Amino acid sequence: MKEVKTLAHTISDECINCGACDDSCPVNAISEAGNKRTIAADTCIDCGACVDTCPVSAISA
Repeated sequence: MKEVKTLAHTISDECINCGACDDSCPVNAISEAGNKRTIAADTCIDCGACVDTCPVSAISA
């Protein structure tokens, strides 16, 4: 049976696509997707580093 990883952190529609969170992610799990950023669930290590770097508080656990 394949294990399904749930995403601990999400980026809301409040994201202004500034990219501030990109450099804070130690595993490069954040990328641009259309007009906002997205977090890859299978890459994210749930460290929370991105949460404090978002200037509009669009990232939450």
